[in-house]
Amino acid sequence: MGTQITGLILAMTLASTLWAQEVLSPDPEIEQTIQRQIDAFLQDDFETAFTFASPNIRNMFRTPENFGRMVQQGYPMVWRPEDVQFGALRNIAGALYQTVILKDAAGDLHYLDYRMDQIDGVWRISGVQILQAPKVSA
Repeated sequence: MGTQITGLILAMTLASTLWAQEVLSPDPEIEQTIQRQIDAFLQDDFETAFTFASPNIRNMFRTPENFGRMVQQGYPMVWRPEDVQFGALRNIAGALYQTVILKDAAGDLHYLDYRMDQIDGVWRISGVQILQAPKVSA
């Protein structure tokens, strides 16, 4: 009986998570914030790139140099993309996530979710998560 209740609770939680996701119209200001940060990375201008990060991210890395090293090592596709495309903007449980599709120098596509926060009327990036690429069927 306990496993059935646990299974029912898990199913309800997963269903409510799916219901909590809403696809929104594109927001040019969000896209511009992300693009401007990527443009700064392409110029190795870590100081400018750091300004697009939320206060929590800036506090975590403390300096533009630390932030730049983290991006170079952990997100090379963000540091040096060949192409940038914007996917869906989604509201998930009250948080905004912008999907960004980056093509790297080898031609591989990378899907990332940028969590966006509006702070004092300005969009800031508060996190980036690498997503699993969607499966393509023949």
